[in-house]
Amino acid sequence: MRKIGLGLCLLVFLVSCGNKKTKIDPFVTITNMVDSASHKTDTVPQVEVDTDPKPIEADESFDDFIYAYASDDVLQRQRTKFPLSYYDVDTPSKIEKADWKHDYLFTQQSYYTLLFDNEEDLDLVGDTAVASVQVEWIFLENRMVKKYYFERIKGAWMLEAINLRQIEQGEDEDFVAFYSRFVTDSLYQSRHIRQPLEYITIDPDDEFSILETTLDLNQWYAFRPVLPVDKLSNINYGQKNNDDSNTKVLKVNGIGNGYTNIFYFRRHRGAWELYKYEDTSI
Repeated sequence: MRKIGLGLCLLVFLVSCGNKKTKIDPFVTITNMVDSASHKTDTVPQVEVDTDPKPIEADESFDDFIYAYASDDVLQRQRTKFPLSYYDVDTPSKIEKADWKHDYLFTQQSYYTLLFDNEEDLDLVGDTAVASVQVEWIFLENRMVKKYYFERIKGAWMLEAINLRQIEQGEDEDFVAFYSRFVTDSLYQSRHIRQPLEYITIDPDDEFSILETTLDLNQWYAFRPVLPVDKLSNINYGQKNNDDSNTKVLKVNGIGNGYTNIFYFRRHRGAWELYKYEDTSI
């Protein structure tokens, strides 16, 4: 009997101990998981999103880039800084992305032109080290210049601003006024061609050699190419382009057709003249 009584007491003791077990709130674990997740989220460093455009192969050369920029609407919008600063003479404004219209620049023509103050600056074309370039439209009739400012930012070219300005009128006849008349008035043209005219071309007997000779006035009219009449384009790689310069070099490049003509002008005794013509078209 003592053994049975002792066993019964032990059973009652164990049951009473089991009834004292702590009750667990079923939401505590979930709450702890949420709090832990929130804590981890708060402590994870925030990664900054890089919104700068990524350089592409065309960015290596501005000539390659500007053709891609003018031809591709998607690329043009990606590489234009909106809202774009636009200066209409003395009136500043902003162009929003929604108001931007695709600008083909000179790519819908069969050629584009480049303008330099001197022959040495021709070497600047294709320089991959430049980080700032301006593309220009020179409107001959109303004497206006529309200039697009491009900057290379982290290796990618971007259009930063557009400026429209009037060409200043100096005391002497400026090149734009002279050229406008030179290409539209044959009699005026004949009086402003150096005699004899220096002529550089590819040797017809050896396409790898350059032939330097001269042309008289009749030969000029027989060989002369068609020159732009209403407007000129220009890409300024860093060369000087002063309105009052006494020398000008006009280069006409064909787009995808191997055409290259260069015209050398200078102010001689107060009047402009064409003194050298170069045709190295392939």
